[in-house]
Amino acid sequence: MKTIQLGNTWPAPAVVVGCMRLGELSGSEMNRFIHTAVENGANYFDHADIYTDGKSEEVFGAALSGDASLPRENLIIQSKCGIRKGFYDLSKEYILQSVDGILKRLKTDYLDVLLLHRPDALVEPEEVAAAFDALHRAGKVRYFGVSNHKPMQIELLKKYVKQPILINQMQFSIPVSNMVANGMEVNMETDGAIDRDGSVLDYSRLHDITIQAWSPFQMPNWKGCFLGSPEYAELNQEIDALSRKYGVSNTTIAAAWILRHPANMQLIAGTSNVTRLKEIIDSCQITLSREEWYRLYLAAGHPLP
Repeated sequence: MKTIQLGNTWPAPAVVVGCMRLGELSGSEMNRFIHTAVENGANYFDHADIYTDGKSEEVFGAALSGDASLPRENLIIQSKCGIRKGFYDLSKEYILQSVDGILKRLKTDYLDVLLLHRPDALVEPEEVAAAFDALHRAGKVRYFGVSNHKPMQIELLKKYVKQPILINQMQFSIPVSNMVANGMEVNMETDGAIDRDGSVLDYSRLHDITIQAWSPFQMPNWKGCFLGSPEYAELNQEIDALSRKYGVSNTTIAAAWILRHPANMQLIAGTSNVTRLKEIIDSCQITLSREEWYRLYLAAGHPLP
């Protein structure tokens, strides 16, 4: 397993196990899945309190509880909060309430990392800071980050929050890569030139914030996985050619494209399929050449100025 410096602070695996779909597994299936992930070096697990209405955390916690072969200190467990039915809520009261529920469902005394799941238009950063202080002081959360936040939203939080913001989760795949496109299609009238995220990629590299790439195989507008899709025939031809060259699956090549970026991102593997998880982890063994990386980028329909 390739490791990265999480927020330039401590080493962590480059592949994070996304737990959104794990609520579909039985207890025994969950236990096997966790063991397989850990045995392959993927001991970092990403949860959220809304995943299957908390069931993912419940099944995960039950599978972990009492399994002496999976000591808590050998795992990195992260969860997210702030999304409620019909609105977002980053008030102090709700953050504290959410974390208590997360810990109860996961059957653990602490989270390694807590992320704010979405920006709250009514956020009062002083309340976020007070919640983070209370959680850190109580030993309930060790590190903090955000998800789907722009740089200025992070700057607003940092004005009040004492703890470093180590992580920002952002959607990123070969087709969905405006984080890269707007930095290359500078001063152009193309769609990719539109800055939709406040140059979050450059900002993150400047401020030692690790980007965690979610939905790494997704097409734009949530139309499904691009692997094998006729909508991305040229991209799939290029991926298949590299799959044959390296002797790996197309999933591995698509994941390797993300890990090749010098920002040292983490890739969130949102699968409950053990074979697919292993294919994603295999991407850590491959370093695409600069030419190969750009070939895939262009095949997805992105222009070069």
